[in-house]
Amino acid sequence: MAGKRFKLVARVSSSSPKVVRPVLEGAVAGGSVKESGDEFLVEAEMEGESAKDLNRSLLSALRKAEKRTRLRAEWTSEDGTTQRFFDYVLKKTYKGGSSS
Repeated sequence: MAGKRFKLVARVSSSSPKVVRPVLEGAVAGGSVKESGDEFLVEAEMEGESAKDLNRSLLSALRKAEKRTRLRAEWTSEDGTTQRFFDYVLKKTYKGGSSS
């Protein structure tokens, strides 16, 4: 059962970046994780049932490593729909184009 492909662009901040980084790199294997000041900039492609499920899985994994971790993420599906999340909460959905 194949899922949909999503492009992830995210900012991750944590009170313990050294603890979170290996978990983040493992979760977005094949993606890019760059440190910028006190946060990580992430770009990756992931496969799953929905942006909401992928976002929840990623944030849950990060919070198992460090409870005070924040995720600001945009997930763009193959059809061009982008969903923006702050932690677990969906903030905005829009179709087409990029907001970056």
